[in-house]
Amino acid sequence: MNDMNWVAVYPEILLLVLACVVALVDLFVTDPRRTPTYWMTQLSLAVVGAMHFAALGDAPQVAMQGMLVVDSLSHLLSGVSCIALIITLVYARPYAESRDMLKGELFTLSLLAMLGVSMMVASNNFLMVYLGLELMSLSLYALTALRRDHAVSTEAAMKYFVLGALASGFLLYGLSMMYGATGSLSIPRVLEVVDSGVPNKSVLVLGVVFVVAGLGFKLGAAPFHMWVPDVYQGAPTAATLLIGGAPKLAALGITLRLLVEGMLGLAADWQQMLLVMAVASLVVGNLAAIAQSNLKRMLAYSTISQMGFVVLGLASGVVNGQYGHAMNAYSSAMFYAITYVLTTLGSFGLVMLLARQGFESEQISDLAGLFKRSPWYALVMAIYMFSLTGIPPTVGFYGKLAVLQAMVTTGQSLYLWLAVVAVVLSLIGAFYYLRVVKVMFFDEPTDRSPLVAPADARVVMSLNGIAVLALGILPGGLLTLCSDALVRALSR
Repeated sequence: MNDMNWVAVYPEILLLVLACVVALVDLFVTDPRRTPTYWMTQLSLAVVGAMHFAALGDAPQVAMQGMLVVDSLSHLLSGVSCIALIITLVYARPYAESRDMLKGELFTLSLLAMLGVSMMVASNNFLMVYLGLELMSLSLYALTALRRDHAVSTEAAMKYFVLGALASGFLLYGLSMMYGATGSLSIPRVLEVVDSGVPNKSVLVLGVVFVVAGLGFKLGAAPFHMWVPDVYQGAPTAATLLIGGAPKLAALGITLRLLVEGMLGLAADWQQMLLVMAVASLVVGNLAAIAQSNLKRMLAYSTISQMGFVVLGLASGVVNGQYGHAMNAYSSAMFYAITYVLTTLGSFGLVMLLARQGFESEQISDLAGLFKRSPWYALVMAIYMFSLTGIPPTVGFYGKLAVLQAMVTTGQSLYLWLAVVAVVLSLIGAFYYLRVVKVMFFDEPTDRSPLVAPADARVVMSLNGIAVLALGILPGGLLTLCSDALVRALSR
């Protein structure tokens, strides 16, 4: 336990070094398109991501004197987060260039946010959970305010900062109560104390309440969702995608670390709170999205409803004190989160590709007649909308099916009814997704100017859409990866 084991965390060390190198090199870059900085950042993410995927099958290792655990779960979530950030920066580059945001800070802060994500998903100690969370959050606050001359973006950054600080306070207060009740900051040790029977369980349960509240904010689940629509709409679309991509996987990672690895013995308590959050997210997200005319705000409420499904999966693992369904439920939640991030990358990416100097393309009406302007872009966007709706053969359908199947197999009437409620609310949500498809294919275009996008962005957009379709047809590989990662992580 006293061994630092630097070798186990070499991807994180390399990422930190490369972030500093990118920041220094950018000082000498005169190219307004920041080509050297951009490609150094992309290469850094590709190398670090490849390291994580190459180590997927390795045995779990504890590093930094027990502060971090390097296992298949951390490698999978970190690797997928690197891919998400690579795709995000491909979409963001032309958008940022036309808005005077293409600076070294964009790339350095993105790398530091990625470092925070890696620390969060590998946390083995309450302190490391909080340090990783703050490193990621502070980077995202700055990215949201990167467009300094834009009042709306500055306002969004302030809202995000204030509410994020409040949520971090909730989480930190809950963790401090957990420490007071168990006498340890180590997540495995907390699990041992909880399983052995804690004398002051009331303090422990109260701590869980605050922890779940903090996690609910980071996931963007109701009733802790109030920041999502305002920040998603107000932030520059590049920052919106940075917030809605890899950080969602980080939030899932610390939820699994804290609630499943550290507090599984209290599942009867935190699962009830998660079920309330899940239903509230589905109701608020799907009903509020119907009234939206702003595409980014609609996708923000869509995010809330999609997180409802992730939380439903997390709340279906322990039934009557039995853990037989746990792996199925948690792997379905992870599969859903990863595939949702893949879909949302494309959705916001297309919004950025349609934007141009002085025009944001944020309204649903801005997509009118897209099929007549660019049939391929319209088809790809339709695939994303179908996936978010849950229409086969897209991956969104299989993600919803996996979560619903995990709930139904519990055999409990409560979960059966919740599955029915989730399906009904998803049908309601189909309205606002299919409205976007209708506007693209059947409305007359108000803007007939040709769509211009860099070759790399067009290629990545096409591959993104194909991946959403292919993973829906052949989901077994990714689902197996999620299941194996959780089995290895929870059996150590």
